Amino acid sequence: MHNMRLVIAGELLDAASGEVIEVVNPATTEVIGSVPRSGSADVDRAVRAAREATSAWRWLPPSARSGILSGIAGLMRTRRDQLARLEALDTGKPMSQALAEIESSAKYFDYASGAVDKVTGNTIPVGPGVVDFTLREPWGVSAQIVPWNYPLVLATRGVAPALAMGNTVVLKPAEDASMTCVAFAELALEAGLPPGVLNVVTGYGPEAGAALASHAGINHLTFTGSVETGTRVMQLAAANIVPVTLELGGKSPHIVFDDADLDKAIPVIVRSFVSNAGQTCSAGTRLLVQRSIHAEVAARLKEALVAVTIGPPECEPDLGPLISEKQLQRVVGYVEHGKREGLEILSGGGVPAREAGLAGYYFLPTVFDETPRTSRLFSEEIFGPVLCITSFEAVEEAIELANATPYGLNTGVWTSNVNRALDVAVHVRAGMVYVNSFGLKENTGLPFGGYGKSGFGREKGLEALLGYSQVKNVGISFA
Repeated sequence: MHNMRLVIAGELLDAASGEVIEVVNPATTEVIGSVPRSGSADVDRAVRAAREATSAWRWLPPSARSGILSGIAGLMRTRRDQLARLEALDTGKPMSQALAEIESSAKYFDYASGAVDKVTGNTIPVGPGVVDFTLREPWGVSAQIVPWNYPLVLATRGVAPALAMGNTVVLKPAEDASMTCVAFAELALEAGLPPGVLNVVTGYGPEAGAALASHAGINHLTFTGSVETGTRVMQLAAANIVPVTLELGGKSPHIVFDDADLDKAIPVIVRSFVSNAGQTCSAGTRLLVQRSIHAEVAARLKEALVAVTIGPPECEPDLGPLISEKQLQRVVGYVEHGKREGLEILSGGGVPAREAGLAGYYFLPTVFDETPRTSRLFSEEIFGPVLCITSFEAVEEAIELANATPYGLNTGVWTSNVNRALDVAVHVRAGMVYVNSFGLKENTGLPFGGYGKSGFGREKGLEALLGYSQVKNVGISFA
């Protein structure tokens, strides 16, 4: 059993109430441990610990901060197998994916370590007798609330640049998947991070999450999750005039033109909505296809999905379980809605057959054909392995369809015509546009964020470090 504890001011603690939340393995539905059920008293203690650690961490020389961050990356790699096993147990994802996510997490600390002394201010020409320059200073206490789909990756994505810029952090992982975040905080202490610089409180969103977002002692808030919760979190932070970075939902399209390399495109499209059981904000869950090749794309897609393997982490499947019974029922509800609308199902459409021997929260990869823009399935985030196909005729219609949801996170453009690719890239409303791909393997330095209801602010790369700082202007008159 994995019974985790809070990490506050360098100590491992139980919740003040003594209550815990059971941790369930979604691949088997078995209880595998527990995490503390934090309340406002625990959150307050964590924020106070972060505030007390702020001054010493902020004024630590950049080279010293860099060394500690680099040490964290190194220790994560040393412990990668243990961390990956914990992540696979907690989320149900394949071990190969969990191992890759530990490496991604370490890379965020590599990047932050190298960037600590490279974020500079500017000198501004004002006129004779005046020297004017800007400083980039940390916000102070950075509150970070992360979801359950990629717990450690999304935690380290924000924690690494926040620490690099001299902030201290209070991290609140989702109650459905907290274990690797706690293990990571313990590891960071071992790597030399001073007590109180990183604190972790586990618990339910309406209790611990709300207490953190509304706490008067935080100076900045980063939230990743649903639009509904993000709206509430932003409202809570606004009461204390706390700036926020929001990375919310998505309904990202692939736009496939008639000159696309389908041998390359189809496997990427499948992975983009099947990986992590479709529980990814940037998943490619809409497939916009030029009408002249619709039949070929649909046939190839259906054939590719027959080969998708389903199972628990140790089997290294293409598709693992959804995180919980609640999430499974959400996906079932959307698929049943699509059936009631009369949409044609090309593949999937339900849970695996009983003879498959899968006891967890599994759902077959599902494709709806010719989904109209008026359908809920076209515009709402399902957060499961469900893809919707919609045909188009011309470039202008493709762009209009791509922009026809409230979201704007990723867009994939598949074409051999560079002029058409650039035309689409300029006109779609999305934070990231990929041509003949859907994401890049080496992406640590690429700014990540969305338009519209996908949120605002940017994670990753130098943009993230800038976001974890505020600008001070200094003017000196010497006339």
